[in-house]
Amino acid sequence: MSHPLTADEKLAAFKRATRALPKWHAEAIKRGMTNDQLATALARVLGTGGSTGPGQLTIWHEGNGLRIWAGREWTFRGDRPIFAGAATVAMARHVYGIADPTNPQLPLF
Repeated sequence: MSHPLTADEKLAAFKRATRALPKWHAEAIKRGMTNDQLATALARVLGTGGSTGPGQLTIWHEGNGLRIWAGREWTFRGDRPIFAGAATVAMARHVYGIADPTNPQLPLF
């Protein structure tokens, strides 16, 4: 049995699964996106697919449900995703610095 993924591994898996987001939606990211707009963009970017390689995590992602799985082996697919739904949207905001134009909270920094 493999050890649980570290926070750094989960972050790396998220970035790899969503790496097209800042390329495909650069202008929208600069303007800010509502949760619905961001979810739509993520669904398009995630599509259905995955990646792996020697010494790398195996990653599977699906736009349906905004789900991302990651593991050290192919056998993780029956496990719960490491990101799904609102957690995927929140992580995208954090990783890519995407503002929500409907949120009246001013940036603190």
